Amino acid sequence: MKLYYAPGACSLASHIALYETGLPFEIDKLNFSTKTTASGEDFMQTNPKGYVPAIRLDDGSILTEGPAILQYIADQKPDSGLAPKAGTMERYRLQEWLTFIGTEIHKSFSPLFNPKTPDEVKTNAHNMITKRLGYVETRLAKKPYLLGDSFTVADAYMFVVVSWSSHVGFNLGQFPRIQEYMARIAKRPGVQAAMKAEGLIQ
Repeated sequence: MKLYYAPGACSLASHIALYETGLPFEIDKLNFSTKTTASGEDFMQTNPKGYVPAIRLDDGSILTEGPAILQYIADQKPDSGLAPKAGTMERYRLQEWLTFIGTEIHKSFSPLFNPKTPDEVKTNAHNMITKRLGYVETRLAKKPYLLGDSFTVADAYMFVVVSWSSHVGFNLGQFPRIQEYMARIAKRPGVQAAMKAEGLIQ
């Protein structure tokens, strides 16, 4: 497998999942300005959507969209525990979290990265993030990870999205459980390895 990524982008969640499984893979960094990759690929030919993550499977086909990629990676190594078995209620709970993170939290952060976003829109986004993280805070009062006692790909995705807080000036001070959760996940070897590979930490 080859993962197409950009440092610190949502593709980091897929990068973490790959390290967590121990599966063999390679990475190819996207230059958003030129839409070419470090290996020289025209990324628009690889993924016409123009954004990461995307993975090239061993048969040469391309899979896109973070939640789909995360579940695919987890299913390649079922004993990793990164995703409950397909068809179970627990798997639907995983999909519930992945959808919530992607549509309610991830997308709320997006306007904060754009310097041209009007202040009113940024304020609304900030308020929405506060509301959604408030829900996450209450859920983490009952268990260490989103689905219970075990780390899953939903936690990898949540970790990456919440980590953007420091880049957009969003203060996590009102969410002590989320801060503990982030610190706990940051210590995982797979997380450390992915962040080092992307140049995010030493």
